[in-house]
Amino acid sequence: MDKDKYYITTPIYYPSGKWHIGTCYTTIICDALARFKRLDGYDVFFLTGTDEHGQKIQKAAQAAGKSEKEYLDNIVGQLRSLWQVLGISYDKFIRTTDEYHKRAVQKIFTALYEKGDIYKNEYEGWYCVPCESFWTKSQLVDGKCPDCGREVQLTKEESYFFRLSKYQKVIEKLLEDNPTFLMPRSRQNEMINNFIKPGLQDLCVSRTTFDWGVQVPFDTKHVVYVWLDALFNYATALGYMGDDDALFRKYWPADVHMMAKEIIRFHSIIWPAFLTALDLPLPGKVFGHGWIMFGSDKMSKSKGNVVDPFILSDRYGADALRYYILRVVPFGQDGVYSNEMFVKTRNSDLANTLGNLVSRTLAMVNQYFGQVPEPCEDEGTDAELKELNMRLYDKVAALMDEPDVSGAMDAIWEVLHRANKYIDECEPWALAKDESKRTRLSGVLYNLVETIRRVAVLLQAFMPDTAAKILTSLGIKDGELSGFSSLKQWGAMPAGGNVVKGEPLFARLDINKELKELDAIAASVEIKGDVKGADNGEDKRADKAEGVMTVDSINIEDFEKIDLRVGTVVDSKRVEKTDKLLCSQIDLGEGKPRTVVSGIAKYYAPEDIIGKQVIVVANLKPVKLRGILSEGMVLCASDAEGNLTLITPSKGIASGSEVR
Repeated sequence: MDKDKYYITTPIYYPSGKWHIGTCYTTIICDALARFKRLDGYDVFFLTGTDEHGQKIQKAAQAAGKSEKEYLDNIVGQLRSLWQVLGISYDKFIRTTDEYHKRAVQKIFTALYEKGDIYKNEYEGWYCVPCESFWTKSQLVDGKCPDCGREVQLTKEESYFFRLSKYQKVIEKLLEDNPTFLMPRSRQNEMINNFIKPGLQDLCVSRTTFDWGVQVPFDTKHVVYVWLDALFNYATALGYMGDDDALFRKYWPADVHMMAKEIIRFHSIIWPAFLTALDLPLPGKVFGHGWIMFGSDKMSKSKGNVVDPFILSDRYGADALRYYILRVVPFGQDGVYSNEMFVKTRNSDLANTLGNLVSRTLAMVNQYFGQVPEPCEDEGTDAELKELNMRLYDKVAALMDEPDVSGAMDAIWEVLHRANKYIDECEPWALAKDESKRTRLSGVLYNLVETIRRVAVLLQAFMPDTAAKILTSLGIKDGELSGFSSLKQWGAMPAGGNVVKGEPLFARLDINKELKELDAIAASVEIKGDVKGADNGEDKRADKAEGVMTVDSINIEDFEKIDLRVGTVVDSKRVEKTDKLLCSQIDLGEGKPRTVVSGIAKYYAPEDIIGKQVIVVANLKPVKLRGILSEGMVLCASDAEGNLTLITPSKGIASGSEVR
């Protein structure tokens, strides 16, 4: 592959509006790879987006009482907001409803038809609506979808078929002769033994039982099967079959397609067959990573075991979530999430190992020298720390090429652990008491500062906000000292510069207190302006404070349990150390105003809402948010662009009035 370019893709996401940390996994991994390659001098193109056609989207939109596009615009806006919160540095976001993509898919379908690789016949078989997958009876597991375990439907309709069986030997040879094409290796064995050896069957590539999709241009009662439509986003996003294919000629083929393991069949068998049929080069690597598990279950909104990434990022910082996904979850395997593990890891690895190293090193530099001290000749205790530092870039680069992102993070933390041990061995505080050892003290602290700088340079790919804070505290701006080229030799950090010991990178948390607050948050129920049942795909995660949980469809008896009241805001102020939260005093006609914390500070200044009437969920269980007991929730609505507005009565009414 051309070493000057690096094209990496996530799968395009089904926009259900149900975002959890499992949703973030692939994208954060790809972002770290893309950032690393950019820093390493590659010309990177990082693609992500949304898969917006198919029967389940149409059904969800109908259930929500909206057009498909109206339904999708709101949810896609939420996903893009999430990527912004997490610092995802994609170069392009594609939607399969983009007109250029639809036109290109029609051309692709026609080209395959004219070549004879697509033909019309009648399909009869088993179809899983949630997975949008066709299965033979022998592939079902206990009569259900082998991927998701849900019920399947016996389907019979006129369809177009792709001659997948024609490419049986091509795909078999691809997987057997190219051990790094599909990774981890266990995925290759699964595809060969479970799908290829039994014999590939021709693939149904059109549907007539619904019409939300790309129309077959020469037979408009058919729409293109969503997986043919979706897979070609990797090419159409670059201009393939479009008006300008300059990006396609520059970046194709993809270097890495990254995805969760349940969709590798499409990417390692069907996708190479499509590309071969069109005489297009194949991607360099398909990587199917594992799942994030909650206990023994895959994290899933439908199972109620979700963890909201907006909440974790706002409460603990996006880099804490990125760290957990990038290092704690073993790359390529299933990993486990628990609130306890998350908080403990943040304390031990981020507050202690990283944060404490930076904090006490800079404190000693300022106390003993007031600036970056001069290096000095090595002593025996210096050798191992320097050797680990000098090997670190090469080790991380090799692991990122595999890719093994958690292994790369392990290598960085090995250096951090060694640096902390180095402090204990050298005891700078003891050296400072002996003037004859001042030169040695200078050398020890210089070695620590240079180690921290080198680690921060690499962490720009993994924890960009944290890396930026460290580099700033060292007086380093974007430039030579923050680039990978500065890692080739020891001692790039110049002596004499000022360092600043700022706020702790990661303050230590009271684990028991945090777990109680997270449990309280999970027990609260958020209600969003346009309230619909969760089974229609609407996301009820209000863009407000720190609570999470969605509810399934409810009946009228359930709804009547919700006590909605008109309240008047009598006072409001910002919550310290957050740019999202307002703490308001709201009169509900009870004689004493209630305290309500809401995540609307980005949309309303405190003075803007004083005197305004709002709708409050009055019987919501109180929960502590940033140490403040919140005794209700204000209702808001948001549009497709993420703009948020308070829901208010159309005319003044007495505080405490019931909303029916």
